[in-house]
Amino acid sequence: MNDRPVVVTAAGAVRGRDDGRVATWRGIRYAEPPTGPRRWRAPVPARPWTGVADADRFGPAAPQRPNPSVPLAPGEPGGARMDEDCLFLNVVRPSAERADGRLRPVMVWLHGGAYAMGSSSQLVYHGDTLAADGDVVIVTLNYRLGALGFLDLTAAGVSDAESNPALRDVLLALRWVRENIAAFGGDPGAVTVFGQSAGAGLVIALLASPAATGLFHRAIAQSPPAGSMYGPERSAVVTRRFVERLGIDVADGAALREAPVEAIVDAADAVYTEIPREHPGTLAFAPGVGDDLLPESPLRVLSEGRGLAVPLIVGTNRDEATLFRLMRSPLLPIRRPALERMFAAMQEEQARGGPDGVRLPPPGRVRAAYPGSSLSRGVRVATDIAFRMPALWLAAGHSTVAPTYLYRFDFAPRLLRLSGIGAAHATDLPYVWGEFGGLPHDPSFLLGGRRAADDLSARLRTRWAAFAHGADPGPDWRPYDASARATLLIDREDRLVPDLDAALRAGWGEQILSFS
Repeated sequence: MNDRPVVVTAAGAVRGRDDGRVATWRGIRYAEPPTGPRRWRAPVPARPWTGVADADRFGPAAPQRPNPSVPLAPGEPGGARMDEDCLFLNVVRPSAERADGRLRPVMVWLHGGAYAMGSSSQLVYHGDTLAADGDVVIVTLNYRLGALGFLDLTAAGVSDAESNPALRDVLLALRWVRENIAAFGGDPGAVTVFGQSAGAGLVIALLASPAATGLFHRAIAQSPPAGSMYGPERSAVVTRRFVERLGIDVADGAALREAPVEAIVDAADAVYTEIPREHPGTLAFAPGVGDDLLPESPLRVLSEGRGLAVPLIVGTNRDEATLFRLMRSPLLPIRRPALERMFAAMQEEQARGGPDGVRLPPPGRVRAAYPGSSLSRGVRVATDIAFRMPALWLAAGHSTVAPTYLYRFDFAPRLLRLSGIGAAHATDLPYVWGEFGGLPHDPSFLLGGRRAADDLSARLRTRWAAFAHGADPGPDWRPYDASARATLLIDREDRLVPDLDAALRAGWGEQILSFS
């Protein structure tokens, strides 16, 4: 075994590590630094280098406000490195060559974090278990975040900027995969793009983007906030708010590109909090609609069956919004006043000719779908308007053009159930990756449930890997269609349920709801 394997990419050779189970290459540059004149512009492919570049350490995370609940690089001396020069990716593959000599399927991961935080270096995404057990090649990557990745300066009239920088990062990384992954033993003709939360939102955006045609062949979207993408008018509001916070005239493009990255992160953090508090149900930073990459709302495109015709797994967690309530996050409207303001804003958009398809259901019909206390009702409404209903609309539309598999993740250890957290947002991640915090005794299992969790993780990883290999995600999981509406309920035991969300659909109706 060569414990320092060298692979030659189109730009140059990279030296990784091999522990006998998996070979890894960390911190491969796929783009030139998006700094100075390249800030807020499309990424440029990495220039070729000479010699062999060491690829045994994760590249820096995108600049962001540190968040103790999102440890970016556990074990790194001094904590996570952050740098505006952040466009790096990582490759993990099983150590042994395949007996048949064939290339392995590839799974490209897009991390979540509300489009403002996170990194491919997070411990849960290291990928050793998923790559080895699933016999796949894993690629994880960093993309620009917050204002640097999702601010649309073109909406505010900055002529030399480009929209959707972060989505352009992801597209460039996928082109890197197409050109280079065969050298790592991966099949460029069998690429599954998958992600969670904001990463899943990017997956949905890719499915609606003509620019992504041919770059991937299957997709998995875990808890996608598919309705949280907005047009130029709303983007311009966020841009103006940001530059006011930054204290720079929006017309001064040179000053914007010379601003210290720390000041950009601070201004972005303030806007990140202000926008959803003032406009419940909306995000400050998200993929923008109305440019060459996303001519139309991805939620509308997919719900009408006009997305890229690749097989899709899409689903949500049962108790998504409890995480946001626990963290006192402003991102989701949970209490009644915020929910009422959100619906009033949607009604106002509809009245002035907002996005086609906004047809608010009668309030009484919606309330009938939510028996219980006002707080529990608010959590469930927030879960459904942000995550579950968009997933249903996506599944219904996309199932008309490609096999589509809908799920709901319900499993929670006893401690999380008793604490009211349940199957919250992001609690599915350790099960997909087979990583439970790197701890032999994860605190989530203090009251039991670890054996059931390990069993569930093995099943879930088998399903995701089978899908990446081109098969159905299990013989018991039938594709979604308009008649049976089959949904896989993932719990201690998986079971296929016909029309699991009938009551929700009756309450909310079939018309998509979103902001423009």
